[in-house]
Amino acid sequence: MLLAAMWGGIAGSSLVLGALLGIYKDIPNKVSAFVMAFGTGVLIGAATFELLADATQDGGILYPSIGFLVGATLFILAELFISKKGGQERKRSKENPSTHSGMAIFIGTIIDAIPESVIIGVSLLENKTVSWVIVIAIFISNFPEGLSSSIGFKKDGYSKGKIFILWVVVMILSSVSSLLGFVFIDPSSTLVITIIGAFAAGGIFAMVSSTMLPEAFEEGGPIVGFLSALGLLTALILTYFE
Repeated sequence: MLLAAMWGGIAGSSLVLGALLGIYKDIPNKVSAFVMAFGTGVLIGAATFELLADATQDGGILYPSIGFLVGATLFILAELFISKKGGQERKRSKENPSTHSGMAIFIGTIIDAIPESVIIGVSLLENKTVSWVIVIAIFISNFPEGLSSSIGFKKDGYSKGKIFILWVVVMILSSVSSLLGFVFIDPSSTLVITIIGAFAAGGIFAMVSSTMLPEAFEEGGPIVGFLSALGLLTALILTYFE
C-alpha cells in the first residue's frame, strides 16, 4: 500500500516541478517541446508494451479492444469539454495561454492524472512491483501540464503560494489514486484489470495524438519525430529489462 502511494506521488511530482519552473523561470518553448516529444514516445511505448500487451495476454482481444475504444472516446469527450472552457493548452507551454485558462487547465490535469495513477496501483497488483515504464512516462508527460498551467494562473492573478499549493494537491491526489487502485481492485479479477489497462491505453493514445505531439511539432519542428522515436525506444528498453 505504501509503495503504491509513494510511486503515485512520484509520478505526480513532476507537476509540481513544472509548476515551480513556470512560476520562477522562463522556459524556452523549444525545450519544453523536446521534453514533450520524448515523453510522447515513452507514453506510446508504455501504453503498447505494458498496458495493451498485458491486457491482450490476460484477457484476449475482445474486452481489451472495448476498453481501449472507451478510454479513447471518453478522453476526447473530456477534451472537447475542457477545450470549450479554456483548458485546451493544458499539455502546452506557451508563454501566453488562453485568458483565465488556469483553473480549466488545472481541472483538466486532474482528469488526466487520476486514471493514470490508478494504473500504477494496478501494475503493483499484477506484477508485485511497480511498472517503471508507466511511472517514467507519466512523470515526463506531467511536466508540461504544471508548466503551462502555472503560466496561466500567474496571468489570472493567482499568488505563487496558491499556485504551488494547488499542484501539491494534485500530487497528493495522484498518490491517493494509486493507493485506491491497489486497495480496491481485486487482483484475481483478470477481466477488471484487463479492461482498466486497455482503458488507460486508449486514453493515453488519444491524449498524445490530440495534444502533446501536435504541440511538440508546432514548437520544435521535425526533430520531434526523432525524439519521439527515442522515447519509444526508451520504453522498449525499460520494458525489456523490467
